[in-house]
Amino acid sequence: MPHDHHDNDHLSPSGHPYRADDDTDLSYWQTMEIAVRELLVEKGITTSAEIAGQIETMDARTPSNGAQVVARAWTDPDFHAALIQDASAATRDMGFDIGPLKLIAVENTDDIHNMIVCTLCSCYPRNLLGLPPDWYKSRAYRSRTVREPRSVLAEFGVTLPESTKVRVHDSTADMRYIVIPKRPQETDNMTQAELAALVTRDSMVGTGLAKTP
Repeated sequence: MPHDHHDNDHLSPSGHPYRADDDTDLSYWQTMEIAVRELLVEKGITTSAEIAGQIETMDARTPSNGAQVVARAWTDPDFHAALIQDASAATRDMGFDIGPLKLIAVENTDDIHNMIVCTLCSCYPRNLLGLPPDWYKSRAYRSRTVREPRSVLAEFGVTLPESTKVRVHDSTADMRYIVIPKRPQETDNMTQAELAALVTRDSMVGTGLAKTP
């Protein structure tokens, strides 16, 4: 069968989807990453397969991890207490190890609504939420959230009563946060799996609310 070049207009030579930015010059940091990676492999400190495996592990992390944590906190008082006391240890016991970083769980209530930001870069609990969305990394979100959190919330479709205090937590290089959103009403008879389906990524960042059943 004749080869139709146009069939592959959107594929790279390796068969992966083509991206225009793949043809641009490497940035300083991209060049540095490649150099360090190749040096580690050359010195026998790691292997290409181990690096690929770690990338696959990180890519497999999704907000469903955090949703499981929240659903358990909603239904298990002992786990809830442990999560508030030491979120790193509590989530590690569930198989979601954040490594040497400190994880802090903050809980939304009728009186307090918590929001998470990283004003310097994009520090984010990737072991529980996966990769951060583009808006979380944007300069606008990082700067405006600390100055006008209610306005930012409104742009996400969240309008809170004036009586609800908004607290903004700034992540750091060695500390991450996860928000335990308010449990929706009329969910007393739901299973943990059913509850987890109500927990969104944005609700665990504080820019959204848990879905109603």
